[in-house]
Amino acid sequence: MSISVHNLSKSYDKIKALDAISFEVNEGELFGLIGPDGAGKTTLFRILTTLLIADEGVAKVANMEVVKEYKRIRESVGYMPGRFSLYQDLTVLENLNFFATIFGTTVEENYELIKDIYIQIEPFKDRRAGKLSGGMKQKLALCCALIHKPKVLFLDEPTTGVDPVSRKEFWDMLKRLNKHGITILVSTPYMDEAALCDRIALIQHGKLLEVDSPQNIVDRHQKIIYNVSAENTYRLIQDLKRFPTQEAVYAFGEFIHYTDSKSSFSPEELRAYLLQNNHKNVDIHTAVTTIEDVFMDLASTFKSEAIEN
Repeated sequence: MSISVHNLSKSYDKIKALDAISFEVNEGELFGLIGPDGAGKTTLFRILTTLLIADEGVAKVANMEVVKEYKRIRESVGYMPGRFSLYQDLTVLENLNFFATIFGTTVEENYELIKDIYIQIEPFKDRRAGKLSGGMKQKLALCCALIHKPKVLFLDEPTTGVDPVSRKEFWDMLKRLNKHGITILVSTPYMDEAALCDRIALIQHGKLLEVDSPQNIVDRHQKIIYNVSAENTYRLIQDLKRFPTQEAVYAFGEFIHYTDSKSSFSPEELRAYLLQNNHKNVDIHTAVTTIEDVFMDLASTFKSEAIEN
């Protein structure tokens, strides 16, 4: 097992950032930690990369315990934090050589590992890192995290604030890196990126809601979700929330996603209700369930249980 986490908890004053979470990541797996800002992703990454000590629980990375063997772990992992943290005044090549030297290696020794990424920024090798675009900074940071050929690679929200084209390129790079046998743990608030991982953990308020492959998580979701649209979207949302048997209502792209609490629900009941409330061009049809839909449902259930307790 490349990463194992058992009953890990961490609090900041009265705020519980991680609440007794447990999961495992297999060797060579591309594992995603999916959740919004404030869910606990960065706290977990800092514990696993030995930058923070948990209040409770045990965690191992590359079969090494994060507290007792922190020095060995730091030599064996690559870490790309959410905020660009390289030396802004050094050039691309100077940053890369600096990180290689820290780990007792050279750019040439592990060039094959970073080659596909580095050739994209090589034309800018003499440019200061602070003058790079967001996508180029991202590629440089990834090269620096890989230069010592780590066993495990931690990427904390690597595509936040990056344009869609660069996001796609980045995930293509991760897929290629995966073939080198490197275990990758990546966190992201973007639900659409979940489908690109081998397995994922959905996290909210420091608790894991579900751990499995993206497809298995979606397949287990039994509730039918409907796409609903009409001319006045704002008024549509308000009226849907007033429908007696509604369970969930939220915006989803050009539609409103609607779930009903009745197993015998008929969309025609809802259509008639909306027409009675003077909505025009009403359209209701079954939606394809996504990871985001499952997350919304699980997060809502978790919130309800927390309130009851």
